[in-house]
Amino acid sequence: MTLQTEIQDETPSKLSVQRVSKRFRSGGRVVHALADVSLEVGEGEFVCLVGPSGCGKSTLLNIIAGLESADEGRVLTAGVPITGPGRDRMVMFQEPALFPWLDVLDNVLFGLKLKPGLSRNERIEVAQFYLKLVGLEKFTRAYVHELSGGMKQRVALARALAPNPRVLLMDEPFAALDALTREQLYGDLQRIWQQHRKTIVFVTHNVREAVCLGDRVALFSAHPGSIREQFKVTLPRLRDINSVELARYATEITAALRGGAAAPEEYAI
Repeated sequence: MTLQTEIQDETPSKLSVQRVSKRFRSGGRVVHALADVSLEVGEGEFVCLVGPSGCGKSTLLNIIAGLESADEGRVLTAGVPITGPGRDRMVMFQEPALFPWLDVLDNVLFGLKLKPGLSRNERIEVAQFYLKLVGLEKFTRAYVHELSGGMKQRVALARALAPNPRVLLMDEPFAALDALTREQLYGDLQRIWQQHRKTIVFVTHNVREAVCLGDRVALFSAHPGSIREQFKVTLPRLRDINSVELARYATEITAALRGGAAAPEEYAI
């Protein structure tokens, strides 16, 4: 199998969240985290989930990942119900969770253990391809303690992309980074998405970040968590998070988030 085949031969997927509800027990009481959440994500679509803390965004992402199970409803990918973790879905968290005893290349190779049927040389070729994609081809033998926060997240992104998942799940991956590094990564992620059109579900509490990255923004309400509104973002890419037009979109969504005036009809789905 050549690298080109490895990158292109996966069947595209559509993600379907169907009436998902989830409850947790906390301190002797039941917390209703999600209530009757439904969401359709098209093949190659970039959808951002936005809402206040505790609204269930990360819980929904964990259910899609197969790390938690729904109490009611179901999630399907490629038409198949999700019953647990799978290599068709990879997760990128706020913390990069890299192995400090491994260098950059070996951290990415670790993710490729989820991809059977490749020789050692093929795995190295794939890992090097994705490290070049995120701009770290010169740091393959660097260790985690030698990297900046942004570089660590680039390694985590390469590791998540290397098994060629059908769906990439991202849980506030840039929240702990400084503003300049975040802006650089916004450009990197948009370019990668344009080249490979992965289906991406991205959790954030930052409305501008959601508008900068997403084709669509799903706005969550809390207690219990549910999708209140959805907004389509039609700005051309690559988007600049500091642009006036992007700020206008973000202002409309923020008003809805705060219970203000409804967004204009052309933004709402």
